[in-house]
Amino acid sequence: MAFDPRHRSHTLVDGPERAAARSYFHSVGYSAEDLKKPLIMVAHEWIGTMPCNFSQRILAQRVMAGIRAAGGTPMEVNTISISDGISMGTEGMKASLISREIITDSIELCGIGYSFDAAVVIVGCDKTIPAGAMALARLNIPGIVLYSGSIAPGRWEGHDVTIQDVFEGVGQHSAGNLSDERLAALEAAACPGAGACGAQYTANTMATVMEFIGISPMGSATPGATDPAKDDIGERAGALVMDVLKRGVLPRDILTRQALENGIMCAASTGGSTNVVLHLLAIAAEAGVELDIDDFDRISEQTPLIGDLRPGGRYVALDWDRAGGTPLLAKRLLEAGKLHGDVMTVTGRTIAEEAAGAVETPGQDVILPVDRALKPTGGLVILKGSLAPAGAVMKVAGEERTHHSGPARVFESEQDAMAAVMDHRIKAGDVLVIRNEGPVGGPGMREMLGVTAALVGAGLGDQVALLTDGRFSGATHGLMAGHVAPEAAVGGPIGAVKEGDTIVIDVPTRRLDLDVPADEIERRLATRQPLPPRYTHGVFAKYARTVTQADRGAITR
Repeated sequence: MAFDPRHRSHTLVDGPERAAARSYFHSVGYSAEDLKKPLIMVAHEWIGTMPCNFSQRILAQRVMAGIRAAGGTPMEVNTISISDGISMGTEGMKASLISREIITDSIELCGIGYSFDAAVVIVGCDKTIPAGAMALARLNIPGIVLYSGSIAPGRWEGHDVTIQDVFEGVGQHSAGNLSDERLAALEAAACPGAGACGAQYTANTMATVMEFIGISPMGSATPGATDPAKDDIGERAGALVMDVLKRGVLPRDILTRQALENGIMCAASTGGSTNVVLHLLAIAAEAGVELDIDDFDRISEQTPLIGDLRPGGRYVALDWDRAGGTPLLAKRLLEAGKLHGDVMTVTGRTIAEEAAGAVETPGQDVILPVDRALKPTGGLVILKGSLAPAGAVMKVAGEERTHHSGPARVFESEQDAMAAVMDHRIKAGDVLVIRNEGPVGGPGMREMLGVTAALVGAGLGDQVALLTDGRFSGATHGLMAGHVAPEAAVGGPIGAVKEGDTIVIDVPTRRLDLDVPADEIERRLATRQPLPPRYTHGVFAKYARTVTQADRGAITR
């Protein structure tokens, strides 16, 4: 039986009894003929406070033009977004991960409330991308995720710079190696226009992962936000969603176990952000797919690191685009027998068929052949041990150290740790322990880019280690273990660490241990008084009461 392209909207706008609904729609410009066509949600998170999503209203117009030309009626839906980079190091950073759930909820509510037949979800900054996929998985109506694109690098003192350089510049300034004037010039140059952070941080990691999962059209992510090609990409996305609707392809048809494994391979092979673990676990949960934190380590161990991308490598997303984009990466991984090539994408073609059209720029060295891999294994590892019974996530792309043992420097919040770094109280060999920053304890699992970048800027990045029940930015690099689970606020053993205890990180054995007898850890936890909740009402308190642990994706239930 053919799929009804108006499978939902006819109940909203058809028949005499729906006259009032049609009257409301007429008041905002929709004609009677418009309402006889499939109603397509074009959702985005435009906000006037940051560059990441700033181009989305313009891109939405191109998407809507493509929908109209293909016989649909587009309707624009706007929701929130929180800038990780702007809120970093403040209480506001706790709002970032929480926003993922609110964006998902908002799109789901609009999808149900307006009986949309299909959806294009335009995404940009970090949490908006998984939120788009999570919302489609919940609604399970034909749809695609479309990335609005990354920012171009800035130019400063004759070379390209990104926001990562600014964060690390703060540490250099604190150490007396960067003047006020040069820091001001760097901050003015690093972000030249609209777009999400330019390297393989969380936004670009998740955007390219969406293509490998198949919920975004292959080749749509790497062109930049201000690239004129985005207009055409937007219009083609509008036409594509109408085709997806005609074929009756649903998100849960796309979001399979093998598709998610392809997404992990994309992140592992490009040195992508540790946040991909949190977000893919969340998407899997919404799609009803079994995915475990240990799957990331297993797949990463089998995937070569072939993307020479910042922060661990040399290049940014726009360099990748010029080199051949995501189809080139897919082609490389297929040649090595790594990807599930028969995974279907929203275009109606398999990922192998999409990769067959890859066009490589001669002489490029952004995406390497497998026989010239930067490392034989991928950039993500999962550690377990007495400090992280349920797991912790570490990114090893660009990091040569595989072992660290040193004294714990214990901090009950990110601010306390940052103050210690800026006051030069951290010494070579130390292991910073930042706790009470998890999903419940934060609440909201703040990223620690301010601290990690300041350590790098102060010259300590390759001499110390850090672990936290919070998160890291995709721009973080160094021996840093995040997402430690269970977190301190729910009785996890990270809460038992005392100042000066020896902590051992061993990547080859995937261990993260406190060098204290097990019975002593149990005694400390039994007598430990948890900190009182930081919020007792409002969205933060509600989130803390309903959120799962990091090894479950920190989703709300």
